[in-house]
Amino acid sequence: MTTSTVDDTLRAALSSCARPSRPSPLAATLTHLWRGMMAFKHYPAQLIDIILLPLIFLLMFTYLFGGAFAGSTGRYLQFFLPGVAVQSVILMTVYTGTALNTDINKGVFDRFRTLPFWQPATLAGNLLGDIIRYVIALTMTIGLGVLLGFRPGAGLLGVVLAMLVLIVFAFSVSWIFAALGVVVSVPERVSGTSMIVIYPLLFTSNIFASPETMPGWMQVVVQINPLSHAATASRGLMNGTATFGQVGWALLISALIVAVFAPLTMHLYRNKNAH
Repeated sequence: MTTSTVDDTLRAALSSCARPSRPSPLAATLTHLWRGMMAFKHYPAQLIDIILLPLIFLLMFTYLFGGAFAGSTGRYLQFFLPGVAVQSVILMTVYTGTALNTDINKGVFDRFRTLPFWQPATLAGNLLGDIIRYVIALTMTIGLGVLLGFRPGAGLLGVVLAMLVLIVFAFSVSWIFAALGVVVSVPERVSGTSMIVIYPLLFTSNIFASPETMPGWMQVVVQINPLSHAATASRGLMNGTATFGQVGWALLISALIVAVFAPLTMHLYRNKNAH
């Protein structure tokens, strides 16, 4: 059989079936979301960050430092829980960046480049997966807080609104680490850099202690810390004392972060795609 005959036979075989239609952006995004969720099955250690770490912080700070900070553990719990909810989601904003960088280093990214789907679906699917992680972490943290005696003044509606604001805030921060995940060389640098950035911001915010107890210069640092605005909005919404300005600042900061880092991440991702 000649080469020409083989080619003709191959073309006939390939053309005998209709070409599958290109998946829509939504279908591609949901596929990558499902792929990200499968990480729970293959890497169950993720549950430590999502569930155990927030619970450990809540128990440790409430019962070790609550009496010293607020005079009683019950009073401190009312102050601390809306703040530790911020910490619960912020510590997980690194997941998208780590996942992207892992795909790049393992060659999965190069394989995706050759496939006919909407390429940003990889980013979108991972970011949606982060939202599911945020919901789980917030539900577990607030649920334990209620068991320990936390009572939100605004009831269930206030808790739900606070969770929505924190999810929006964390979603915006995740774009920062998504951009980092595209450019750094190894996944460990994404997680290492996140700890260098996040932990100083956590401990120089109003999550753990009221700024009124701090020196004047530290109060200024706390007031300009974006995490402080998220914690203030969370406390106000849960306690029923939130003002338009408190919630507005948290949402405005979120919008600014997305406006800067979402286009930057997409630009970096497209450039990475071109090489």
